Amino acid sequence: MLAPELLELSSDGTKAELRLIPANHGPVTENDLRHLLALPGFANMCPLDPVIQKAVITINKLCGQDDGKFEQFFAIAEKRDGKVEIIISPDRMQAEMEITAAFGGKEMSLPDVLIALKASGVSMGLSKARIEQLLKQIPLMSPGSSSKQPIAFGKPAVNGNNAVLERKVALARERLLQPQEREDGTVDMRNLGSVITVKPNDTLMIKIPATEGSAGYTVKGEVLQPKPGKDVALVAGEGTAISPKDPNKLIATVAGQPVETRTGMQVDDVLQIKEVDVKYGHVNFKGSVLITGDVHEGMQVRSSGDVTVMGFVDSAQIEADGDIIVSKGVIGRQLGEGKYSTSLKAKGQIAAQFVQYSNLDADGDIQVTKQLLHSHTSTRGKLIVSDNNGRRGDLVGGQAHAAKGVRAVVIGATAGTKTEVFCAMELNDLKADLKALDESVKGMVVACLDIDARIRKLPPKSEWQDDPVMLEQVRMMMDEKQRMSTERTREELQHDTVKQEVDAYYDNYRIEVLKHIFVNVELHIGPAFQRTQREHGTCTVSNQGQEISFDYNAKP
Repeated sequence: MLAPELLELSSDGTKAELRLIPANHGPVTENDLRHLLALPGFANMCPLDPVIQKAVITINKLCGQDDGKFEQFFAIAEKRDGKVEIIISPDRMQAEMEITAAFGGKEMSLPDVLIALKASGVSMGLSKARIEQLLKQIPLMSPGSSSKQPIAFGKPAVNGNNAVLERKVALARERLLQPQEREDGTVDMRNLGSVITVKPNDTLMIKIPATEGSAGYTVKGEVLQPKPGKDVALVAGEGTAISPKDPNKLIATVAGQPVETRTGMQVDDVLQIKEVDVKYGHVNFKGSVLITGDVHEGMQVRSSGDVTVMGFVDSAQIEADGDIIVSKGVIGRQLGEGKYSTSLKAKGQIAAQFVQYSNLDADGDIQVTKQLLHSHTSTRGKLIVSDNNGRRGDLVGGQAHAAKGVRAVVIGATAGTKTEVFCAMELNDLKADLKALDESVKGMVVACLDIDARIRKLPPKSEWQDDPVMLEQVRMMMDEKQRMSTERTREELQHDTVKQEVDAYYDNYRIEVLKHIFVNVELHIGPAFQRTQREHGTCTVSNQGQEISFDYNAKP
């Protein structure tokens, strides 16, 4: 045990100085020196571990030598002031403050914190309460211990919302899904109500304009600019006009049937036909077609709007630039492998109650409310085989292709009928689109930088401001830069949209089964494939790691 008097304060009171003669007091251990530092007056000092280790080695080495008779001096501890450190995240959206309690020195105070914040450049999003909470911990902390927590937060920029076109009238296909209620509260599945029409000045669609978004900031006060929402043009189609009182409102100018288009709506003249048969002949009409009866075998119907059939379609062909709505059933016969006598093709959606042995092709969704049997369906949207209540809807046999997923009550049959379902098969195409957009944006960035470089290389403006040829060249360069900047913004927004779709592709596009999947159903989701060997209950089927996965807990 070393004598306490061997350790004393330095003349300025900031260090603990060890003075001893190795021959008289050695050998020593690190613990011997640390016991001295535990004495009153030194306990709050910071041990200098490298000096302590060196002192022990030196003292023990001199113990048996002549030099061991001379006094040795070591400063083995010192007072240290409290310390504050500001730690900024790599994205500069958060700053943490770490405080270290003093070793016998001056503790940190609010002015010290303010100095540290100024030195680090942190000026925005500060929380006074969090800073004070940290400072209040100092008296409770042991010397040299640290504590930290976030004390400043940036504000992310909020990107603008894209413009939205909101339809204000019902469409013929929605009528199919809303059978009329009887007085006793039951539903008459055969009575679909009156045909949907509009009259002049009826509001068809409104545009909710895009927003600019709101700027954000980093904890250093750097402004984060938002991306403005993507605009969508509201275009007046035939029989419609932009309201003179509101540029964001589309109104009808004539009476007729409302038809949704990609950029707005149109109002079609409605050709009303009782039956399409050999007596009436084929139909090719510019407008919407309403057939109150059936479309008979061998007949063709072509429309630039919607086609609504109140009865059956039997071994016929219908093509529409809008929707195709069949109130009852679509019936065909098999002509050969994968070939059927009935064909429905729509640039909009297809809706029917019952379909068998038919080809259905739609750019929009396909919805069959009761049964889809032994048919070939293809949709760039979603395939829905279900009524509104999710109680009935059988997809049996044939092939079903749906780019954006399938929702059905039952897939397959107890007899093990082979049924093929394909969805989410376009990821590679989307990735190619994303790559093309990325390369295009980068190309425009380089082109704009090139224009800037050429402008910087121009002689002083005073030398050419009266030269019309030079003025025209500069104007053309500036116009081209502006054009590319506008196009770049548009493509960046499109790039973000496509990237979001790619990132969540298999999460969004999957197969939802409300009741059963029977055996011998071939499920294709992207490159993943599985043929069911047993019956599955209510589940969601998705591509997980390029393998088919059944989730029985998810709510379809």
